[in-house]
Amino acid sequence: MIKKVAFTMLHMTDVPRARKFYEETLGLQVGSHGSHGDNWWIEYDLPQGGCIGLSNFSKETPSGKGSTLALEVEDLDAIIAHLSANGVAIKGDIVHGPHCRMAMCQDSEGNPLLLHQLNG
Repeated sequence: MIKKVAFTMLHMTDVPRARKFYEETLGLQVGSHGSHGDNWWIEYDLPQGGCIGLSNFSKETPSGKGSTLALEVEDLDAIIAHLSANGVAIKGDIVHGPHCRMAMCQDSEGNPLLLHQLNG
């Protein structure tokens, strides 16, 4: 029986660039991490649950196709301003849903990220 999502794994090709994005640009703290030669696994545990894992073990390349990681944010406008000031392009306009607002961007490796803020 499935209990929960253990982590979401994203592929990376440039380890220093990916770490800079997740640690400096997004401000996440490194959790479990390690390497075997040039192969890396880096985890970022999120404050309210969930974990993002970055890896280059599989040698797959990141792409804008397939899964999208949705990150819940406190202030969508503030994070858009912060990311834009750090050279991250926001894709399209803010989407207004009945219960939320959302904006799309990509991480440093080309993985799609959706920034999500609940209304009210």
